[in-house]
Amino acid sequence: MATDPKPLTGNSTIGEWLAHPEGGAAVRGLLAASGADEASLAPVLGLPLQQLVALSQGQMPQSVIDELVKSVNGGVIPESEASGWQEKVSTGRFAGKTVVVTGAASGIGRATATRIAREGGRVVAVDISADKLAEFAASLPDAEIVTVAGDITKQESVDAIIAAAGDRIDGLANVAGINDDFSPLHETSDAMWDRVIGVNLTGTFKLTRGVLPAMIAAGAGSVVNVASEAGLRGNASGNAYTTSKHAVVGLTRSAAFMYGPQGIRVNAVAPGGVATGIPFPPNVSAAGQARLQPFQSAIPSLATAEQLAASITFLLSDDGVNINGVVLPSDGGWSVQ
Repeated sequence: MATDPKPLTGNSTIGEWLAHPEGGAAVRGLLAASGADEASLAPVLGLPLQQLVALSQGQMPQSVIDELVKSVNGGVIPESEASGWQEKVSTGRFAGKTVVVTGAASGIGRATATRIAREGGRVVAVDISADKLAEFAASLPDAEIVTVAGDITKQESVDAIIAAAGDRIDGLANVAGINDDFSPLHETSDAMWDRVIGVNLTGTFKLTRGVLPAMIAAGAGSVVNVASEAGLRGNASGNAYTTSKHAVVGLTRSAAFMYGPQGIRVNAVAPGGVATGIPFPPNVSAAGQARLQPFQSAIPSLATAEQLAASITFLLSDDGVNINGVVLPSDGGWSVQ
């Protein structure tokens, strides 16, 4: 006996929406109104429709998704059933551990901090925005979260983070990072270079240096740096960002070699496209964008922040016990192209 198909919701994948007679028409109508076409959704077919809100970088309000859902469900929003991959929390995986997470107020950093907290860890959540950190901590009222607002490129902020963590630091996730403007080397300004290298590399260096004494004293610890596909290839971003992420790979490998005998593991995750809606600086380089676009269009899929958090927390946790000095592409297969 045939069963009725489950209703489309915001958690139904974009692919499911496009395959549905009414849902496909609704999404194509939305695309046409914004001057886009169905081909632009190829990398995100496996993501929930809801993810378009984050991807739009503030251009698409939640109400647009709600109206789409209502339009195919007789004017109501049905109870949502998630589709595709679902995060599965491992209860107690970080119990008794203190983990510092940078960029914790949004995107990959927030997803990572959230998962660690839900798995029993004490999280030292670091970000530049005190207001966003407070909102994050309030979203997990039963978790042990210490917030530190600061600039990881400044030594005084690093000192404050280490003080907040206390004598025991079991893990560090260096997630905070910024994009560049896609500029090739001859167009890259001193300001762009200094800011991107400062946040992506120098901040990672300073904070890792700061946590190492506690880890050395304990004879154990795990550091995970967020590199990028741009740390593995030259055709993923502009000169400053690409250089910074290649340097993060070098920092990771050197530290893994130096501190492995002392029980400290240092690894990196190299994301591809991630649906976090992180904005690019204004005035993106036309020359750089034109050169990069054909290669960026080959990205096989975008991941959610939670999917990246799954990779990061695996390496941070004791599940990664035998892994040191690895740069793990978490990119949907982009790195094999």
